Amino acid sequence: MSHHRQRHLSKNWNEFPPSEPCSCEVCLAYCSRPGWWTVAEATRAMQGGYAERMMLEFSPERTFGVLSPAFKGCEGFFALNEFSQNGCTFLEHARCQLHGTDFQPLECRFCHHDRPGQGPLCHAALEKDWRKPAGQALVENWARERGLWKRVQPKHYPSGY
Repeated sequence: MSHHRQRHLSKNWNEFPPSEPCSCEVCLAYCSRPGWWTVAEATRAMQGGYAERMMLEFSPERTFGVLSPAFKGCEGFFALNEFSQNGCTFLEHARCQLHGTDFQPLECRFCHHDRPGQGPLCHAALEKDWRKPAGQALVENWARERGLWKRVQPKHYPSGY
């Protein structure tokens, strides 16, 4: 992990250290489903020019959203189930374009075939991060910049809703 990345991870993220690189069948299966950034990582990824390769995922109960690497075909839009089989936009030729960079999501760095059952703990911690006001403000700003609310707004609602 680079010194730059270590400075940006808060103490509580240290419980999810990076795993060893692996391209086994199990680890590549993890890569087909985009992992989540922390809110701070997503902010840096946006500043690094990756905002158009993100998608907006909603929690099952639709109480909060998360910006994550997009499914191929959902770039700059909502996470849509019909594109989930396309895999992560950053996975090309069984290799992650973000691997080893300061833009690789925490969940992607952590999950590994040697850590069975630990992925849900990491995911739950990331969910808590995204539920906070800073996470939801980032989601709102990203969606507004892309005009998402206007694109899905029913025509019979007055503007401003």
